[in-house]
Amino acid sequence: MMTKILVVDDSAFIRKAIARIVAGRPGMQVVAAAQSGEEALDSMASNRPDVVTLDVDMPGMGGLATLREIQRRYPGLPVIMLSVYTQEGADTTLDAISAGAVDFIDKSRLNVMDFDHLSRELLDKIDGLGQCPGKRGPAAETRAPAPGGVIPRVDWSSYDLCVIGASTGGPPALQQIVSHVPKHFPVPIAVVQHMPVGFTRPFAERLDALGGVRVKEAADHNTLQAGVVLLARAGAHLRIDPDLTAHLSLDPMDAIHIPSVDVLMTSANRSRPGRVVGILLTGMGDDGAEGMWTILRAGGLTVAESEASCVVCGMPRAAQKRGGVAHMLSLPEICQLFRARSDDP
Repeated sequence: MMTKILVVDDSAFIRKAIARIVAGRPGMQVVAAAQSGEEALDSMASNRPDVVTLDVDMPGMGGLATLREIQRRYPGLPVIMLSVYTQEGADTTLDAISAGAVDFIDKSRLNVMDFDHLSRELLDKIDGLGQCPGKRGPAAETRAPAPGGVIPRVDWSSYDLCVIGASTGGPPALQQIVSHVPKHFPVPIAVVQHMPVGFTRPFAERLDALGGVRVKEAADHNTLQAGVVLLARAGAHLRIDPDLTAHLSLDPMDAIHIPSVDVLMTSANRSRPGRVVGILLTGMGDDGAEGMWTILRAGGLTVAESEASCVVCGMPRAAQKRGGVAHMLSLPEICQLFRARSDDP
């Protein structure tokens, strides 16, 4: 099956660079390139792309306005944003993620030194979007997610810590979860969301602004507290020490993702074996598979997001294949876990 891609960017260099990247991957084709949002929208009905790459900052109809119109006309069509990683760029990109973009990459890295790495990153993201069936393209149906499974009744007094991992599609999923966590939630929460350096602090601030539970970017030696979510800082692994303090480090430096979901989950399990809830959300790759297995083997509770709501199913699927998933639930069902009490009727 051919994946058809629409490239939208006011820079001719970027349009040609992405076309060159895609030309080297069998099964992918750039079906159209547009230099403005208006031009992109005009071309979509005839070209019917499966994926759109969209520049955040364009003259005329900007990237955000174009994204919202794409979402209105073609619900479920995956859009990958191209952004420059400045503070202003981070805020705008997070706006785009909130508006429905599935992922983003740093367009400033489209140069000779970084071209090969960025090529692999972009192609992997496009490939990952095809891992969940029935979620691509303007013809995709829009419907409420089907139930993922039986929702467990969680007695949070039996656990000391909740750890959550996410990658592609994770920011909007985490927004939903945080909005469901009560202000006085009895268990500390630590989160790894794969993000570039410079994005986790503004993302934590956005989550914190949702109200209810507090959210902040993790700093070394933070004490994990009930009613507080610690978001791992991009560029450093987050480990949980036995006294429930946060420890940031670069080790292992050869990890595919820094921070790593596996590093967080395995450290949490070592600190509180059998008393950890591990939750793995949407994302590509296998980060978190080992950590979930470790938590479950020690007697903890593990939950992975099901294909019913995943943007990319790779990480939950890898954890399930590893044998580390006790429950597969849709995102709305995962949100309900944080309202559950042992004395619920």
